[in-house]
Amino acid sequence: MRSAELSVGRIFVLRLETGEVIHEVLEKFASDNHIKNATVSIVGGVDKGSKMVSGPHLPIIDGKIDPYIHTVEKESEVTGFGTIFCDENGTPIFHMHGSAGREGGSSTGCFRAGMIAWLVLEVVVTELIGTGPVRKTDPATGFKILEIE
Repeated sequence: MRSAELSVGRIFVLRLETGEVIHEVLEKFASDNHIKNATVSIVGGVDKGSKMVSGPHLPIIDGKIDPYIHTVEKESEVTGFGTIFCDENGTPIFHMHGSAGREGGSSTGCFRAGMIAWLVLEVVVTELIGTGPVRKTDPATGFKILEIE
């Protein structure tokens, strides 16, 4: 295990508008506000056509991960928790997992594939001040994996 001690900085409350892609808006917001590290929580709704990664297709062959993409069929309730950490180039990268559900059914996964805000989507961004965490490209998977330096 590796760790880094950070402290709480600014706290932002956002309301995303219908049609905004969550990860795109939050990465731009982080960049515009010079946020290097943060935790992010969301609650509200996502639109039909939203996409989330819901695990890899199996079996995994030669280390190549083929993600299963779930498409949300109708407007749904959503909640999620995630982080923002910069990559090696200082670009903020958003990573969130959560669930979207409707009428008693739900799907859980990573929001990176394109979750779209619908009607009400409230976001709390808690900035973390300090150094250590960096997202670095893993040569085996191509994913930007969090490393603690």
